[in-house]
Amino acid sequence: MALIHPTALIDPKAELGANVEVGPYTVIGPDVSIGEGTSVGAHCVLQGPTRIGRDNKIFQFCSIGAAPQDKKYAGEPTRLEIGDRNTIREFCTFNRGTTQDDGLTRLGDDNWMMAYVHLAHDCKVGNKTIFANNAQLAGHVHVGDWAILGGFTVVHQFVHIGAHSMTAMGSILFQDLPPFVMASGNTAEAKGFNLEGLKRRGFSPAQLNAVKQMYRIIYRRGLTLDQARMEMETLRGSMPDAADTITLVLDFLATATRGIIR
Repeated sequence: MALIHPTALIDPKAELGANVEVGPYTVIGPDVSIGEGTSVGAHCVLQGPTRIGRDNKIFQFCSIGAAPQDKKYAGEPTRLEIGDRNTIREFCTFNRGTTQDDGLTRLGDDNWMMAYVHLAHDCKVGNKTIFANNAQLAGHVHVGDWAILGGFTVVHQFVHIGAHSMTAMGSILFQDLPPFVMASGNTAEAKGFNLEGLKRRGFSPAQLNAVKQMYRIIYRRGLTLDQARMEMETLRGSMPDAADTITLVLDFLATATRGIIR
């Protein structure tokens, strides 16, 4: 049985799974689907089309699934998808997609989204990320698994943020941030790689060595990006135990369209 506070307003066309909790004065519109075990706090507004998975915790005063903040949006039935086991703290705003992209904004599984986080239209966020208070993504931003955004990080539209990367508080990103790299500043610059985080996630000594060598190739040797990619191709052939780690960075660089933070 769903546990719905008597002051909540739930559209009859909304779909609520077993053991969903809805707090006081929350409004849930049609075309909203909420999976089993998810809790929605007080004074939230959920609009659709939006699909929310299982065992999420959405705290009070969130706006989930509202129309995109895009002047070209003309009421098309675009979507928001949220996976499982996410924590979404107070005053977060997640908007639906636009037809200028694939019409979908997506948040994956097991993410920790602190207060006032904004996911604009068409953003794609992976799994196990951490967004500290007031991290703000403009439209069409992609964020890889395990990324950590410090408080008040601001990301320009279309920027890609690689897996296992990290930003310091108050960072402003106008270009892509490669996997594993730590960045800070306005405008953000590379400041090393996230060694301690990778150790905690079980990276092997060979993988850590590969990350260290890739960082030197990209940031310490004065190479162009094309030259750095060629060096990393050679490195991948010489380090079979870390080939997947090197491939992750090579694939990211191959799709970078805004240049990378240097």
